[in-house]
Amino acid sequence: MLAPFFHTWERRLASVTKDRVVRPFEWGEEWMEIGGLGPARPAGSGEAAVRRWVEAVMQDTSAFFTPPPTNDYTLTPAAPEKAATGDGGTLSFPSAFVSPHPENNTVHARWFPANGHAQLPPERRRAVLVMPQWNAGHGDHIGLAQLLARFGISALRMSKPYHDVRMPSELTRADYIVSANVVRTVQVCRQTVLDVRRAVAWLHQQGFGSIGLLGTSLGSCLSMLTGVHEPLVKAMALNHVSPWFADVVWRGLSTQHVHAGLEGHVTLDRLRELWAPISPWSYLDRLPGKSALMIYAKYDLTFPLDLSLTLINECKRRGLTIEVGVLPCGHYSTGNAPFKFLDAYLMIRYLQRKL
Repeated sequence: MLAPFFHTWERRLASVTKDRVVRPFEWGEEWMEIGGLGPARPAGSGEAAVRRWVEAVMQDTSAFFTPPPTNDYTLTPAAPEKAATGDGGTLSFPSAFVSPHPENNTVHARWFPANGHAQLPPERRRAVLVMPQWNAGHGDHIGLAQLLARFGISALRMSKPYHDVRMPSELTRADYIVSANVVRTVQVCRQTVLDVRRAVAWLHQQGFGSIGLLGTSLGSCLSMLTGVHEPLVKAMALNHVSPWFADVVWRGLSTQHVHAGLEGHVTLDRLRELWAPISPWSYLDRLPGKSALMIYAKYDLTFPLDLSLTLINECKRRGLTIEVGVLPCGHYSTGNAPFKFLDAYLMIRYLQRKL
């Protein structure tokens, strides 16, 4: 009985955004050579070359998602009035993936240390890397990071590639991280994982012995990719989940304009294979030993309900250590009261127990 109400609300919330652009389909073969650290570009062009490149990636995803170490971290303190509210300043460091856009190649993250964390022994120092949703603005999830700090968990809120301060002037949305360009989408999502792993390394350098990830929507997918490849990550709070990247893009309310660019050039089954490197389903065999909370919304049109349940049921079938949270709302409405408070409660309570 509630589904029609929430679905109408979701469509209305989604329609607020007026700058979605249907971009042309591209295989994006040139992006195989951008950023380095990955398999060489195979001979040929089009789908055949992309498929061979993806097959090479999947042979060693640890190498694909592991950045070279760096000590080039700069923490710029917050202004006194912000520091008084718990703002620890902005951490910046170079991205391991060098994209064609200079502003995208420096990572920025807001730091919110918990009171008294420096006095604790390393094994009791807890920190979480917070990764917001696709197209999150500069201030999104800051309140959540501050709330984590109030509950004794230091929080580092990271801006994803091509978002807010990392967005080149040619864009008004973070289109390059999810688009009808097949290889670019893989590579920019990979850049996010490399950036998060460098941020986690910084947290470890600061003496945090218990580190977790909190990701929402696209941030949830990329948090899982990071968590299964990063030994320092102990627990993940995954807010809105799906087994396959391609299916969310193909069917989701938020990505109808991306689907329009893909339509007629590639089928869903083929796209699912080509986007295997950035799909959680590809890494379920790496989940044992990790703790994960998977949250889904009953009336979600962006991460369709059947996709979330497919992933959760498969994890249960395999006997993996997961917990499940259910929100009685949709995807966009998760950001509205009272659902945002329930969502925050589920994630913070879980991370307090697991870290």
